[in-house]
Amino acid sequence: MEIVFVLTVLAILIVAFFMEWRPPGISAMAAASIFLAAGVIGAEDVRGALSNSALVTVGCMFVLSTALERTGWIETLGFALERLGRGSPLMTLFALMLLVMLASAAVNNTPVVLVLMPVVIILARRQKMAPSLLLIPLSYAAIFGGGLTIIGTSTNLLVDGVAQSHGLPAFSMFDITMTGLVFAAVGIVYMLLIGKHLLPDRPMLDSLYNTTRYFHTEVLIPQESYLIGKSPTNARLTQSPGAMIIDVIRDNQTLRHKLSQVQLHAGDRIVIRTDGAGIKELNEDIRVRFIRESGEHDLEPIAEREADVLEGMVGPHSRFVGKRIADLGLRRFYGVYIIALHRSETRFSEVLEQVELDFGDTLLIQGPREGIHRLFHDGELINLSEPRELPVRRHKAPVALIALLSVIVIAALTSIPVVSLALIAAIVVVLVGCLTPKEAFDGMDWGVLMLIWGMIAVGKAVENSGSLAWITEHTLIRLGQSNPAIALSGLYLLTSLLTAFLSNNATALLLTPMAIGMAQHLGLDPTPFLVAVMFAASASFATPLGYQTNLFVYSAGGYYFRDFVKVGLPLNIIFWLVASFLIPWLWPLKAL
Repeated sequence: MEIVFVLTVLAILIVAFFMEWRPPGISAMAAASIFLAAGVIGAEDVRGALSNSALVTVGCMFVLSTALERTGWIETLGFALERLGRGSPLMTLFALMLLVMLASAAVNNTPVVLVLMPVVIILARRQKMAPSLLLIPLSYAAIFGGGLTIIGTSTNLLVDGVAQSHGLPAFSMFDITMTGLVFAAVGIVYMLLIGKHLLPDRPMLDSLYNTTRYFHTEVLIPQESYLIGKSPTNARLTQSPGAMIIDVIRDNQTLRHKLSQVQLHAGDRIVIRTDGAGIKELNEDIRVRFIRESGEHDLEPIAEREADVLEGMVGPHSRFVGKRIADLGLRRFYGVYIIALHRSETRFSEVLEQVELDFGDTLLIQGPREGIHRLFHDGELINLSEPRELPVRRHKAPVALIALLSVIVIAALTSIPVVSLALIAAIVVVLVGCLTPKEAFDGMDWGVLMLIWGMIAVGKAVENSGSLAWITEHTLIRLGQSNPAIALSGLYLLTSLLTAFLSNNATALLLTPMAIGMAQHLGLDPTPFLVAVMFAASASFATPLGYQTNLFVYSAGGYYFRDFVKVGLPLNIIFWLVASFLIPWLWPLKAL
């Protein structure tokens, strides 16, 4: 009955991940809490999950990645991309994937992709290419690079941490490098020869709209104006070419969502969007009648602010997630407006006040440049129209680079655990001022850390209840009894299928204990099976759901779900076939 209970909760957890009922970290912690309350795991198991080396190492690598970002190293990579991208489209694609792959081998790939997305979009436009031709390769290259070192992606660190908690030896820094290089070479060749022909040639959201530079003009209706009681439409304020009423503000409240029903009152402010010539035309057009014959102004100009149209994406930690556009106060706090929204396979261009925003939504924002930049600087949106403005501390750049290189080199040459080196390096970059304590705290992906803790505890529940032994005995063990290589291939395929719909970290944490148990039942060294889980959990190309960088570019590139299936599914199959032969060759299936 305990096995039935645990597997039932596990099945519900997988459905919760897939349906996104709650953030993955919350779902995992809820499942762990259920197992704790039911007595399947104890307080010691909870403490063990919190003290797991993978949890600490991943957190420290977030800090080191943030330090590299704040000291300008990732920005420098973006400039190198722009210089290398002056050649042919094929050379641009190759240079992009090579540089991103190398950067992702040493730095958490999430900030690499976030910072380089606007650079890649600008690069594509300068080459007269659709950004959709480069953004999927950007994400895939980051995934390739994650397999080159043990710190290249949090997935590798998690598998290694769980393995150590089961008494297995730790992976060294470059143990998986040869395997990762083969996979990366296969992936890049595929993208250059086949994948690039499958990528969609799709315009960006802002290219669907007029790119003319507009002005926002605010005008006030004074007392005794003949416009009082009329609707904005009947007042003929939008007859001038290029002019459009985008808001009526009354008592500091917007009436934008019901403009057609508004009757103008004295003291109302009307926000008009028009180009530079349109301002003069509105003043001179007799249909608008800005000036009475008596010389009194029916409309008194308050302010004119040059407006830009920029594109931004809702980030994973934005306070905008789950809120209606009407409740954000963008006009009040920033003086800007959302004029369009892109989500999944739907584009919105009408009144959007009632739409609840979600992570990955792409917004077209119009307003004064300083207001839009404050919005981006506050971290609520990721700037997709130009490189992000960051508090870069270039004079601290050598310290950040030395800290990271020290972790890599010392871990490769000595037996000092990576977790110890990463912790020391993370503390050093904060102490010397590469980033502030708040920036270090903000650089942590707390959702990922919560997911790691929760899934380690869930994995312990699966193991304690005997569910792990039951699963391995009734599934992959039977395959392995005929041929261990078939069992390893099946494990890779199962991991690849799960990570297409769950997060890579959740899949790795769920299947690593199973891989260890399967190898032990077969009397084999678990290392090849752990390597299979490492690469299969990260190599998620066929959907935007399995890896976070895929989700970033999904909305930013205007992709459809089927675009990932079309480009990524063949690559997933190729990687599975390569893994089935490569891993047993480089990591022999030998007896314990």
